[in-house]
Amino acid sequence: MSLEVHTGSSSLFLSLGKHQSQSMYFLYSFALLLLFLALLPYFVYQAARHGKYAGSFKERLGWLPASVRGDGRKPIWIHAVSVGEFVAARPLIEQLRSELPTNRIVVSTATQTGQQLARSQSHLFECAFYFPFDWKFSVRRALGRVNPSVVIILETELWPNFLNECRRRGVVVILANGRISPRSFGRYQRVGSFVRRVVQDFSLMVMQSDGDAERARMLGARPDHVRVCGNLKYDLPEVAEAEASVSEAHRWAFDRCEELDRQFALSSSAHLIVAGSTAPGEENMLLTAFRLVRSRNGLEDTRLIIAPRHPERFDEVADLLSRSGYTFARRSLEKVTSAAEARAAGADSSAEAGRIADVPTSSSAADLILLDTIGELAGIYRFATVVFVGGSLVPRGGHNIIEPAAFAKPIVVGPYTENFRQIVSDFERADAVVQLNATGQELVSSLERELSGLLSDRERARALGKRARNILLANRGATECTVAAIEEVMKAGGVKPQ
Repeated sequence: MSLEVHTGSSSLFLSLGKHQSQSMYFLYSFALLLLFLALLPYFVYQAARHGKYAGSFKERLGWLPASVRGDGRKPIWIHAVSVGEFVAARPLIEQLRSELPTNRIVVSTATQTGQQLARSQSHLFECAFYFPFDWKFSVRRALGRVNPSVVIILETELWPNFLNECRRRGVVVILANGRISPRSFGRYQRVGSFVRRVVQDFSLMVMQSDGDAERARMLGARPDHVRVCGNLKYDLPEVAEAEASVSEAHRWAFDRCEELDRQFALSSSAHLIVAGSTAPGEENMLLTAFRLVRSRNGLEDTRLIIAPRHPERFDEVADLLSRSGYTFARRSLEKVTSAAEARAAGADSSAEAGRIADVPTSSSAADLILLDTIGELAGIYRFATVVFVGGSLVPRGGHNIIEPAAFAKPIVVGPYTENFRQIVSDFERADAVVQLNATGQELVSSLERELSGLLSDRERARALGKRARNILLANRGATECTVAAIEEVMKAGGVKPQ
């Protein structure tokens, strides 16, 4: 249970009294316990069915691996809750490595997918582990093990007990790439006095926009503890450049891209749609639109890659795709389901399904590809003709559109993008993204029209992608600004390079 927020440290809340402060933390901890007990059956089910939580439970209770201690130097602890936050943290980690080469860096995540991605790129830091549950005993145990000099939290997480314990220990806590949506701001105001006390435990809040900064101040952040540096995700490596110019941290991604190309012959695909970070309900809509796209003259060879946001849905989506009537492949497997096999397995018997030619069961022949792996989506965008970014056809708030923009790809999103309102707004003003505004069945029709239009009109697609990349390049610099602010706060707090 997190209060997604951000801000600076001080004693502004002391006027409310020590007893009231203790009461609020007690009520928060009690509510957290009730929530955990209510969700316990879900945790047990996910552990038994999908292997989630079982391997991480010990770390979440604060029993961290011995490797976090390292050689005794106090590390910089960076917390990135999941994949998106870790992606944003990568340029920050690289820059900190460059500016503070003698400091140890450790990374925590809260999700399994984030942990898998972090551990796959462990050459960037000394150790990766799971963030502790926000109970006093687990927080104290974890902080005692790590013994950090600085904690940097990415984006929108605030854990009251963790932050309170950091303040008690004199640990500098910084929010980086902070954002507060108007909807979240309204929720925080309902518990305004508690949020005001909690945000005082931040030494610095580095926000993405002026609007985010203003909302942080209105929630109780001291004005001199809030800065605006832009969005770290605009500083993603320029992965579309030649491999020779790519940093060591991202050479891994290029190697995986070459492997993907060999497996699926992506670079030779004339019409390729990549649908990234899809949510429940979106795959059916995409398949309907895909079927309509393929019915158009000149687009019969269109292929579709679907990358679900959450790994626990891989099998569910695989089952759906295998019954679509199209040849289908999973990234994690060698075998491809042919059209005949799909029909035999119960694919619908539409005219389109009936006229699909049976092709050799090789990965390079698949019409549909399920990207059921972690950390490869950003790289696979480079092969796309058109990109759809998920979580936006259904009310999930959308996902980040910056990664496909780095490859100058034309981007389509649905109407639900409030999680990235500022970024989408920036792109819309520059005519650098296509946002659908339809609802109901018309939404699928609108999706198909835009996908078909961009697949057919290469000049329009190139222009749209170029504008998207230009927006990205024009907003670079957040990493440098953020690191400078971090170093300033570290120096002011007496934190020395180690």
